Amino acid sequence: MLAHRLSTILPHLEFEEALQTTKVYSVAGLVPEKHSLICQRPFRAPHHTISDVGLIGGGTVPKPGEISLAHNGVLFLDEMPEFKKNVLEVLRQPLEGGAVTITRSMTSVSYPAEIMLVAAMNPCPCGFLGDPKHDCRCTLGEIQRYRARLSGPLLDRIDLHVEVPAVRYKDLSDTRRGEASEAVRQRVEQARERQHARFTGEFNGIRCNAQMQPKHLRAFCQVGAEGGRLLEMVVDRLGMSARAYDRILKVARTIADLDDSDAIQPVHLSEAIQYRTLDRAMH
Repeated sequence: MLAHRLSTILPHLEFEEALQTTKVYSVAGLVPEKHSLICQRPFRAPHHTISDVGLIGGGTVPKPGEISLAHNGVLFLDEMPEFKKNVLEVLRQPLEGGAVTITRSMTSVSYPAEIMLVAAMNPCPCGFLGDPKHDCRCTLGEIQRYRARLSGPLLDRIDLHVEVPAVRYKDLSDTRRGEASEAVRQRVEQARERQHARFTGEFNGIRCNAQMQPKHLRAFCQVGAEGGRLLEMVVDRLGMSARAYDRILKVARTIADLDDSDAIQPVHLSEAIQYRTLDRAMH
């Protein structure tokens, strides 16, 4: 449910993004009738039985797959470890480069694939690991084999690892309204405006922090002496890869933007590090 609601807090599609998305759907023959332009961010949720061609694209006449149909939107993989490992591994290059290249003997076609990947998984095969009210029935070996279905290089490319505990009855039955999605979206759009302003000029063409390359991290993600010590301790203790380190900096920069802060503070870094749950679980 949380994944389906995500689109309600994402920024509205810009005109150029809407054109790109419509082009992809036009090639796939999926533009809705009576609509000349797709104006909502896509949400794609393929079943775990999907093939690598269905996810990435292909065929005799190469067509976009689910990852390109989610361009400028959300690709949701429920029960992620249940997907075939070879299917998951083909996500690595698109997540890094934002595009998919399909090569055939006589031709090569590239489709855009700048997506927000959202995935869900149980903590273990039985689903009760860490649950205070249920005993986990899994052995250590079963848990390790279950988590090993997701490779380290793929996890490195996922910015946030968040544990979602069971919701208590008191919270489920609470009739009070929470914060409206529109209010959250306003904060997100304000943070995006900060990012637009940051990348205008020399770095024009980058729309958000997720698209930053190493040269941008050096320019915009200075963490100071205290933040540097914190990062050094975490990277050394968990043995994080360079890619995971870059992801932490990008997330910290985004948290600072949401906090309306020009500088990345240690508190922003600490929060970003908290979102690397699976890195900690594997050490």
